[in-house]
Amino acid sequence: MTFVKTHTLAAAVALAVIAPLAGSANAAGFTEDAKASLHLRNFYFNRDFRSTPPGGRSKAEEWAQGFIFRAESGYTPGVVGLGVDVYGATGVKLYSDDDTAGTGLLPNAFGNEGPDSYGHASATAKAKVSKSVLRIGNLIPAIPIAQASDIRLLPQTYTGGALSIDEVENLNVQVGQLREVNYRGSTNREDIGATVGGTSDQFNYLGGTYKFTQSNTIVGLWRGELDDVYEQNLINLLQTVDMGTWKLGANLAYFDTSDSGNQPLNIDHKMKSLMLSAATGAHTFRLGYQHSDGDTAFPYLAENNPYIANYIQILDFARADEKSWQARYDLDFASYGIPGLKGLVRYVSGDNIDRGAAGTGEEWERDIDFVYTVQSGPFKNVALQWRNAMVRSDVAGNIDENRFIVNYTIPLM
Repeated sequence: MTFVKTHTLAAAVALAVIAPLAGSANAAGFTEDAKASLHLRNFYFNRDFRSTPPGGRSKAEEWAQGFIFRAESGYTPGVVGLGVDVYGATGVKLYSDDDTAGTGLLPNAFGNEGPDSYGHASATAKAKVSKSVLRIGNLIPAIPIAQASDIRLLPQTYTGGALSIDEVENLNVQVGQLREVNYRGSTNREDIGATVGGTSDQFNYLGGTYKFTQSNTIVGLWRGELDDVYEQNLINLLQTVDMGTWKLGANLAYFDTSDSGNQPLNIDHKMKSLMLSAATGAHTFRLGYQHSDGDTAFPYLAENNPYIANYIQILDFARADEKSWQARYDLDFASYGIPGLKGLVRYVSGDNIDRGAAGTGEEWERDIDFVYTVQSGPFKNVALQWRNAMVRSDVAGNIDENRFIVNYTIPLM
């Protein structure tokens, strides 16, 4: 399938769908099931590099306000239900400086604080038959081999087409093609990049999950190809078990990635990822293991959230030949009389990093993350979050980081 490389097509299709329905009595589902919201995000980011190299910078620091508008229609009645979604996002600079720019909140880089604001708007045309939905236009994929990132001011979005099929009970199938990406701190649509290799104007994927209800087992099989860059297969197994007051879980993922087409690099990578969990009451304990087995780092779409155990606040522990372990503890303070407050602490240690002629390397990261959601009063549902991280790495250097985030969603309809 072929898609134009701007959001103009999606907007045109959206208008074409809306126009004939505006005065139609048969469009009840289209309007009655519609919903819209405005998400407000205030984000302060401070990264201390612990030293100032010659000609370099000692820290990255910025503050910005984001506005994210989403509107989703319902579907028109009939065998084929039609609808349209609209998306718009704007980021406003509250503080930046040439010497501290480049946090990823804004469209800038170290040495140039960039514009005072940025934004983009797009639309998605959608069609539903039975339990299957086709979307064309603006997409925010959330599948294991393509998970758009929303860890800065504005979300990462793509242009393309996606089909979700749910006709068989417990079976979900996903197929699609992504054509261009709008990165988190950008106003432009551009070719899709990867953490290893070059860029491409298309990423094709096919896969799905099946749930065995009696055993609480989910099996996922996925195939993705960033054209002329890499091909990737994923086998995923999720298992949950109830044992008295404890709920145990396991998430195993195995990626097999190779180079594709005109890719100049020799990509031959095997990623093994395992996360175990044990939860009881307010407490959740996790242990993670990850092995990035290859001569290159683990390839995934640029700025995505890779579906691996040890991708955390700053590091992904996915360098060539790296092995890493994680210990994490989560606590819900509602059980201790503070509803709305949740927190976690985690530590990940990685070693055996292949640094070529420099030998092997090591790194570690410690994270603390607290979020409090106001439970009542005029500020009800306002979420306040503090994320603190410390990194010591033979590759990335030494980093201390704080992020303060305020999130609030206003329902509009």
